[in-house]
Amino acid sequence: MNSPYKMGDRATSDVVVRIRTEDGRDDRFYCHSRVLIDNSKYFADRLSDDWPTCQILDSRYCVEVFCDELDFDHHINTLRILYESMEIAFSEAFHGVRNALGILRAATHLECRDVARMCADYLEAVPWEEAEEEEILKTVPSLGSFSEVVLARMQPVDPASVHNMFVSTIRFAMSSPPPSMQDAKISAQEQFEYMLTEDDDAPLLMVEDDMIKRELMECAKDLFLRFENLVESISETLPEVDLHVVMEHYLSDLSWACQILGKFEAMKDFIRGWVGVSDDVVEAVERLHSDSLETELKLIEVVAKVLEAIGYGHVILPAPERLLALKVWLPFVRKIKVQVEYLDHEQDSSPAVKLVDVEVWQGLEASIIAIVLALPSSDQAEVLAEWLKSGEPEIRYPDLTEAFEMWCYRSKVARRRLGSLAGMNSLTK
Repeated sequence: MNSPYKMGDRATSDVVVRIRTEDGRDDRFYCHSRVLIDNSKYFADRLSDDWPTCQILDSRYCVEVFCDELDFDHHINTLRILYESMEIAFSEAFHGVRNALGILRAATHLECRDVARMCADYLEAVPWEEAEEEEILKTVPSLGSFSEVVLARMQPVDPASVHNMFVSTIRFAMSSPPPSMQDAKISAQEQFEYMLTEDDDAPLLMVEDDMIKRELMECAKDLFLRFENLVESISETLPEVDLHVVMEHYLSDLSWACQILGKFEAMKDFIRGWVGVSDDVVEAVERLHSDSLETELKLIEVVAKVLEAIGYGHVILPAPERLLALKVWLPFVRKIKVQVEYLDHEQDSSPAVKLVDVEVWQGLEASIIAIVLALPSSDQAEVLAEWLKSGEPEIRYPDLTEAFEMWCYRSKVARRRLGSLAGMNSLTK
């Protein structure tokens, strides 16, 4: 390129390029065969002796180019680029991704390899907006060898890179970073979860991936240890005001960790650790109590996931541990629910009371009922007797009526239902 000729110079032109569309746009340009032949296989073929041509004014050759209406101007710009140096063409012809993409289409049509390469290199290097990316996806795959260059940023990643990326993501998502990095941490958590989700596309990570599972469990263990240290520090000293925020961030991370561990079927260590520190957690949160209930409601989210795992057998714990979890969390859940209902009744403007969805409260109640019904009958009697003593308004949530009725029925018919079993046992002694 960087031709001594000038496009449109009729005095030196020896060929006319006619650009046309089906919609009726039609324009002619005085050009030079040497420039066209050197830079475009399309024109080189049509200006060769083997190609039938049509002579027009002053015996000049005419080459017709048919294109889509959308690319009419891009074909004209491509012709102009053939007359300029690479640097000048780059600065004058490219005005954003869409323009470069249009010139790439035209250059590919006219088989101007150098121009197409310049467009591809530009598109490969600059950022794209979402709409531009979709347009590129529709256009570039039909452009031959240059499509791989342009789409390099969108190519599938090898498994080793995927593992490396998401090990780093897990570690950061559970690293308890300072408040200034909370947005980045939340993004890491959301993207990790997105990559596990099966939608129109297959998950990028599989829950059967043992390496990711081990890393997840190790990071969850470290997170839990840091949380235990926080709980211990609050229980032993008079808490500072900013510990509310720290505790809420930890509880959010624990809630997310519990959810992800559940997908990997790796909750057992987390649940047993949680049951073991439950008394200390309640004490610490009560020391941090504020009228807004934000910390308490963050804790409710974690408790709901823990009790769901216990109640529905996702994690198998012995009866004494299940009873311990119930004795610690049932009074706490009941107390917070009463306070939330009071704030709702008073039409409190604080957004904190809306942090926990109705579905969470309903699921929590169902989990508690499930845990009660699976306890030994004497332990059920202890829990239900305490519930009946609680009175209004605590007796309304959780509503253990279903568990109470089932206990009454089982207790009444126990001798008859288990009589044959008792007889069989006596025969085996």
